[in-house]
Amino acid sequence: MRLLLAPLSWLYALALLVRHRLYDWGILKSRSFSVPTICVGNLALGGTGKTPHTEYLIKLLKDKGKVAVLSRGYGRKTKGYIHADENTTYEQIGDEPLQYHLKFNDITVAVDEDRCDGVEKLMTLETSPEVILLDDAFQHRKIRPGFNILLTEYYNIYKKDMLVPAGKLRDVKCAADRADVIIVTKSPKVLLPYDKRDVINLINAKPYQKIFFTNIDFLGLKPVNALAKSMTLENMKSIYLFCGIANPYPLEDYLKRKYNTLITNYFSDHHCYSNDDIDNILSGYNSVIGKSKIIVTTEKDYMRLTNSSYLERFENVPLFTVPIEVNFNDSKEEETFKNLILNYVGKNS
Repeated sequence: MRLLLAPLSWLYALALLVRHRLYDWGILKSRSFSVPTICVGNLALGGTGKTPHTEYLIKLLKDKGKVAVLSRGYGRKTKGYIHADENTTYEQIGDEPLQYHLKFNDITVAVDEDRCDGVEKLMTLETSPEVILLDDAFQHRKIRPGFNILLTEYYNIYKKDMLVPAGKLRDVKCAADRADVIIVTKSPKVLLPYDKRDVINLINAKPYQKIFFTNIDFLGLKPVNALAKSMTLENMKSIYLFCGIANPYPLEDYLKRKYNTLITNYFSDHHCYSNDDIDNILSGYNSVIGKSKIIVTTEKDYMRLTNSSYLERFENVPLFTVPIEVNFNDSKEEETFKNLILNYVGKNS
């Protein structure tokens, strides 16, 4: 299939290369801003861990100044600039921005498909941000971030992939040259030196680029409704997992190692749930034999249920989420990364 689809990928690559050259030559204009702007993006279609890495940056920066996160708001049912407030819903800004907004009440979250327009509006706020995190803006050449972070998954390094439709890349590999930092995400927690060296050699970074390795840590099950909060998990035997994310298999592996029985129900990435979906989920959960069972989903999927009538339908089942966070494989490398970010923000504030 890859061979059959390769000609379409080549045509797509040609179109992308022309577009990039037009920006590189200044025929199409890119804008930079005086406020520090940090882009977190990837070359693939998803599953590299942009959300937990953006949250890592929020935690690093939020106590040192006013932080704003600007996203396109993938999956939302609105257009244009929207500033998140206490009444904001998933339909208005998308699941990932809503997650940032609800988890970090001391930052600003906004969405705009035009990142330049979004930055301009953020800068007109009464308390304008001192640093702006651009979530998933690596392909948005209209804006020129001050610092670019490119993510690539350990088990699917972009150098070994192809452009869609033959592969999972949405941009040409040479676009990685714009990155200041390349983070290899979802790495094994115990990374052997020669495996690390092989990845570094494969990426073959430019002299001005630094490579870091991170892994995902699952933080246990978090109860999100009254019934779940009343339960103890020590004797739990069965889990019914439903989610719509790009790569659910690390989560599946984590749960399999902790519980005897795992039943999964997967949907497409950023799936917008319907009544029929909820019927299907609850029916699947109720069909699990025994009473020592719970229902689990991801934080992002829970955002798509928040402030909706669908969430009420889970009142009679114990519903849990699985929070995650990013860890660097090497503590010294983590300090280097932190210093890079803090020095960039400090020098450009």
